[in-house]
Amino acid sequence: FFVDVVSDFKGLQAKPKNDPQSTDVAVIKSLAGKGLLYSKEKIIHSYPHCWRCDTPLLNYASSSWFVEVTKFKDKLVAENKKIHWVPKEVGEKRFGNWLENARDWAISRARYWGAPIPVWRNPKTKESVFIGSLDELKSYTKKSGNKYFVMRHGESEKNVKKIISYKPNDNIALTEAGIQEAKKSATELGARVDLIVCSELLRARQTAKIAADVLGVPSGEIIADARLNEYNHGVFDGRLDSEWAETFIDIEALFEKGPENGESINDMRKRMGAILYEYEKKHSNKNIMFVSHGWPAATLMAVASGSSIKEAIPILADHAMLPPGKIKEISFTPLPHNEHYELDYHRPYIDQIELVGKDDTRLERVPDVFDCWFESGSMSYAQNHYPFENKDVFEPKPGWLRKARGYPADFIAEGLDQTRGWFYSLLVLGVGLFGRATYKNVIVNGIVLAEDGQKMSKRLQNYPDPVAVLEKYGADAIRYYLLSSPLMRGEDLNFSEKGVGDIASKLIGRFINVLSFYELYKDDIKVIETQSTNVLDLWILARLNQTIEEVESGMEAYELDRATRPLALFVDDLSTWYVRRSRDRFKTNDQDASFALSTLRNIIEEFSKVSAPFIPFTAEYVYQRVRLSESPESVHLCVWPSVETYNSSVLTQMGEVRKVVSLGLEARQKANIKVRQPLQSLTISNNALKGNLELLELIKDEVNVKEVMFGVSDGVILDLELSDALREEGTLRDMVREIQELRKKALLQPKESAVLTVPDERFEFISTHAAYISELTNVSKIEKGETFNVRRS
Repeated sequence: FFVDVVSDFKGLQAKPKNDPQSTDVAVIKSLAGKGLLYSKEKIIHSYPHCWRCDTPLLNYASSSWFVEVTKFKDKLVAENKKIHWVPKEVGEKRFGNWLENARDWAISRARYWGAPIPVWRNPKTKESVFIGSLDELKSYTKKSGNKYFVMRHGESEKNVKKIISYKPNDNIALTEAGIQEAKKSATELGARVDLIVCSELLRARQTAKIAADVLGVPSGEIIADARLNEYNHGVFDGRLDSEWAETFIDIEALFEKGPENGESINDMRKRMGAILYEYEKKHSNKNIMFVSHGWPAATLMAVASGSSIKEAIPILADHAMLPPGKIKEISFTPLPHNEHYELDYHRPYIDQIELVGKDDTRLERVPDVFDCWFESGSMSYAQNHYPFENKDVFEPKPGWLRKARGYPADFIAEGLDQTRGWFYSLLVLGVGLFGRATYKNVIVNGIVLAEDGQKMSKRLQNYPDPVAVLEKYGADAIRYYLLSSPLMRGEDLNFSEKGVGDIASKLIGRFINVLSFYELYKDDIKVIETQSTNVLDLWILARLNQTIEEVESGMEAYELDRATRPLALFVDDLSTWYVRRSRDRFKTNDQDASFALSTLRNIIEEFSKVSAPFIPFTAEYVYQRVRLSESPESVHLCVWPSVETYNSSVLTQMGEVRKVVSLGLEARQKANIKVRQPLQSLTISNNALKGNLELLELIKDEVNVKEVMFGVSDGVILDLELSDALREEGTLRDMVREIQELRKKALLQPKESAVLTVPDERFEFISTHAAYISELTNVSKIEKGETFNVRRS
C-alpha cells in the first residue's frame, strides 16, 4: 500500500490482485492531469506472482543479516571435492561451480511467523545481545520477583469413595484426615505466603482457608477463581475413578478432544497457563499459592515449564501428581509459548516476552526471522538438540583420543532443485561450524514431470490421481518404477502410469505367480535338497548370486537405479526360463522333483531378502509364505544374503543356449511353422555346446526338434521337411494343448485327475496315444461322448 505521505494515492494497493493495473492507471491519470505525463505505452513482459495465491509481488531492497560465506568459500570448495555425488556431474559442475562463485548468504526474512533472529538491541547503549539457549533467554527475561506454590486440596469424601466429581456446587467436603493433611503441609512450608488463589469447589476453598489460617494470610487475600476448578470429566461425573482409568489408558488423545460433554487437556492447559501468566504480570515480589485439584495442579506445573504434550504426559500421570494436601514450589520464568502454553520460540510468540539488559532497559529484538533454508541447514545438529544434550550419540568435533560421533551423515538424498537449497545450506553450516562437510554421499533425484513433459500442476490436473494409482498397482510398483528410473541420476522423469503398470505385472505379478506355482507342489517336498546337479538348478542359483552381487555393487556405490534394475531381469529369467523349463520336473515323484522344489523354495526366500529394500511389501508377503519356523519373523529382520561361490561358466553356457533357442524360434516364425509341430533337426555353429547333453536337451525341447547337429559357420539351420510321423506328433501336441485348455475351463488343479470324453471321429487317434495323453494331462479315463471335453473323475 502507498504510505500516507504519498497523499494522491494514500491507501491504494500498489498491485491489487483482482485488478493489477488499476493503480498504474490512477498514477497515469494523475500525471496527465498535472501535465507531467511524457508518454505511455503497453509493454507485455513477465511479472513475479505469489506461487500460492497468484498475487502480484513487489521486489524492493531491504536490510538483511548475512552469513559471510566468502570468508570460507575455499574450504567449502575443498570439502565438496571429498563428497561422493550421484551423479558426479552435479557435484563437479552444477554444485561445484555454484560454490566457486558463492556470495554471502542473506539469512533473514521479514515474516509474521518463523524462527526468530536471536538478536536483541539495547536502544540506549546500542549494544547487541545474541542469545543462544533457553537458559540465556531466561537470564534476560524480565521477572516479577514472585514465588509460586501449588497445593492440592486435602483428602475429601470423593477421594475416599474413589469417584469423579468436578462440578463447583458438588459440596464435597474435606475428611478429618484431609483437614489434618492441609494443616500439616501449611505448617511445614517454611515460607511466607501473601496471596492464596483457589478453586471454587468446597474442598479447595476449605483447604485454602486452613492454609491461610496457619500461614497468617488475611481472609481478604483468599481469591476463588474458576480457572483453578477441577478437570471437567463430562459424562463421567459421579462414576468410579477406575472406569475413567479403564477408558483412557492412554491420555494423549485427551489433549485434543476430551470426554463427551467434558473438556480437553489443552482446554485445561489454557486456563492454567492464563492464570499463571496473569498473576506474573499483575503482581511483583509476592509469594502466591494456587490451591487446586490433582490434574489442574499437575497441569499448572507443566505449563510453568512450557511442556510439550510428550513432556506433559508423565507429569499428569497418577503416580507423579501431588498427594492430597501437599504443597510444591513452582519454578517459573515467563517463556515464549503458543496457545497451549508450550514452549515455542517462533515469532510472534518470542516477542511476547520482555527482555531487559544489565541496565534494566527493555531490549528490542531484531524483527526478522531466519530464512527457512537456514533452519533446514541446521538439521544435522538441531535434530539432536546439540550442543545441549545427546553428545553421546552426536558430537561433530573430534577431541583428544576421541572420534566425532554421528557426523558427517553417510548419505543424503534430495531433488536436483536442492543444489542451491538444502545441499548448500547443510554444507555451509557444517563447514562453517565444524570445519568439514555435513555428508559423505549424495543421491541427487531428478524432477517428476507429467507424462507430456510439463510440470505437474494441481490447477491443470495433468497427472493421474496418486491415490488411485496406489490402489490400482500398489506402493511397491510405484517405488520400483521410480527407483529404477533416470530420476536416481538427477534426470527428469515423465511419469507414466503405464510404466507403473508394467512393473506391477512384469516384476511383482510374475514373482507372485512363481510363488503360486511353487505352492501347487510344495507339499511334495519331503526333504529340502541342496546338492542338485541339474543344470537348470545350477544356473538359477548362479543367477541369484550374480543378482545379489549386482545389487550390492549398486548399493555400495549409491547408484540406486543400477542396484534396482537387476531384480526385474532376474524375475524374468526365473519365470520365463527356469520355472517354464522345469515345469515337467515338478510333476514327477523322483528325486529330481525334490531338487527342483527345494531349489525354487530357496530362490524365492533369498530373492525376497534381496528385493526387500526395493519392494518391501511384496517381499514380506512372499517371505511369510515360504518362511521356516526357525527363520526370523520378518524378511526385514533377516541378514542380507551373502554371495556364495558360483560357476560363472554355467551362466555363459546358458546364455548361449538361449541365444540358439532364440535363433531357432525366429527361423520357425519365418517358415510359419508353429512350435508345437516337431521338426527333425537343428544345425548350429556353437561347438562349445557339443557333448553337453543337458544343454542340448534344453535346445531340443525348446525348439521342438529331434536332434541338434553342428556344422554351420554362423547362425542356425532348421530342417523344415515334415514326415508323416512328425505331422502325427504335431497333431498329438495340439490335442494335448487343447485338453489342457479344457482343464483350465473346468477349474481343475494340476494334481486333479480328469475324465476325457471323445467323439467317434477322434476316438481312434486318442486311443492310440492314450498313455502319452494321460501322462501329460492327468487324464485317468477316456470314454466316448458327443463332445470333446473333460470333467473331474
